[in-house]
Amino acid sequence: MSAPILRLQDLHKSFGETAIIRGVDLDLAPGERHALIGPNGAGKSTLFHLISGNLRPTAGRIMFHGRDITGAAPRRINRMGLARSFQITNIFPKLSVFENLRLAVLRQQAWPTAFWRRIDRLPGLREATQQLLERVRLQARAQTLAGELSYSEQRSLEIAMTLASDPQLILLDEPMAGMSSEETDYTLQLIREVTEGRALLIVEHDMDVVFKLADRISVLVYGQVIATGTPDEIRQHSGVREAYLGEEVAA
Repeated sequence: MSAPILRLQDLHKSFGETAIIRGVDLDLAPGERHALIGPNGAGKSTLFHLISGNLRPTAGRIMFHGRDITGAAPRRINRMGLARSFQITNIFPKLSVFENLRLAVLRQQAWPTAFWRRIDRLPGLREATQQLLERVRLQARAQTLAGELSYSEQRSLEIAMTLASDPQLILLDEPMAGMSSEETDYTLQLIREVTEGRALLIVEHDMDVVFKLADRISVLVYGQVIATGTPDEIRQHSGVREAYLGEEVAA
């Protein structure tokens, strides 16, 4: 079995006297699609903040590709090949779709600073941006202001911006939140396509999406992982049914 791309070892996070993450251990294999589920307040977003460097853990270790990234800055972690999205769509609404993506590509590339050079003349920039547009099927909306996109299109744009760094591990935080059934189906297929060959850790409340997408699922309750397994194993786990899923899903 290959070494995990991500390993969380006895991870803790407290805010004052309040413990949010209480000893999480989790391994994620290269190329695996892993879902993190749990009730509101379980600590899922806090765990994402710890992994991506937005918060420092109180105790424990975070290993990425065998390297200790515990407490490292988000920019350094991103440069190593880990990218994430957020619950709230994080785009520039007054810029076009193309301009949003171009900024994401620029942020990741080491083009030399030259104030006298036009941005559209930087070698390879337009091509790299166009490839991302095509990957998320937004080429027809390239000149549309990002704020005028539908909600699912905005999420597609944010996924494309996440892909700009060509990450080996992608963290998606509730990408289907607020979507219609049709938008959810579209975004589910898009995530399948763009994460092919990459590791994915996703937080999602839509259990139908979770069971269709994930290779494995971990259940977080009160800051602790109470179960990890395949979708079928999680469906049948009595503790999970009681703590989160409910008999309707289990049936």
